[in-house]
Amino acid sequence: MKVLQQFEDYKRQIMEALDSIKDEQYESALALLEMSYRDKVQVFVFGNGGSAAIAEHFSCDHNKAINQDTPLQSNIMCLSSNLSLISAIANDYDYSEVFSQQLSYHKNGTGVVIAISSSGNSSNIIKGLIKARNKGYTTIALVGFNGGAVMSEKLADVVIHVNSNNYGVVEDCHQMIMHSMAQSIRLNNSINPAILKL
Repeated sequence: MKVLQQFEDYKRQIMEALDSIKDEQYESALALLEMSYRDKVQVFVFGNGGSAAIAEHFSCDHNKAINQDTPLQSNIMCLSSNLSLISAIANDYDYSEVFSQQLSYHKNGTGVVIAISSSGNSSNIIKGLIKARNKGYTTIALVGFNGGAVMSEKLADVVIHVNSNNYGVVEDCHQMIMHSMAQSIRLNNSINPAILKL
């Protein structure tokens, strides 16, 4: 396949994947996040591999952007970021516990957990969501492919599903969802709506 043909095919896959996202899933997750920022609720986000990078980017943009030019106060902690803690938990317990153990260090009650996973089948994602539910947190999951165990076992309160079997396409869509939510919340609550520097 020629380079430009591959690029055109990739763009087509992106558009089809974006069109597969159900509006009500996106709107429900957006409303939960906006409410958590308004109520100053602790938010946790995590993922593996490329999804870990998206989780870090999520924390960056939603902390900096939401706290800039709005009366809201976002408080997002990325559980994929602390390599020392992740390696300690993986070494002393198991890699499948790296997110659930971190959540266990925080108090029960009000909180929002965002899990990002293309497959929806990673054991640490599954255990993290189960731990979050047991602690009384509200859960949001961004998944791809067929949604995996996260979707089939209804492990999250809100699931945004990108229907694609291409890892790159799923991750690109998850990144776009993250950016779109940050910009939407900021625009909806901006002290100066004419200024948007995300």
